[in-house]
Amino acid sequence: MKSELLHSLLILPVPDLNATSSYYEEKLSFKAVKYLDVNQPHICLYRDLVEIVLTKSKLSEIQPNRVIHGDGYDGYFTGRNIENIYNECLASDVKMVKHLQMTDYGNSEFVFEDIDNRWICIGVKKI
Repeated sequence: MKSELLHSLLILPVPDLNATSSYYEEKLSFKAVKYLDVNQPHICLYRDLVEIVLTKSKLSEIQPNRVIHGDGYDGYFTGRNIENIYNECLASDVKMVKHLQMTDYGNSEFVFEDIDNRWICIGVKKI
């Protein structure tokens, strides 16, 4: 029987579960489900078909991939009608790192910085 991967989650360790959750709820229209009284406290964030799991970091400040490794995003979401998502982000005063553009590898995408200094890209293949 052929196996197929169906879904991926973004797991983000964060210094303050509630602050990061509030940011994604208020700025990016995610809905939060909080599991704070369990052995591994976490918050699940949902929007459309995307899920982000926030876990408690022992660090007081997050070191994003571009700092640790010299390059790279901390998350990448694909989507449809990303122009609409981009405009929602602008209207919510989300900090843009790269505005909506066509890349040299054929993706229409934009990059925002979240409350924990992570760079998250949203894009779609156009070729």
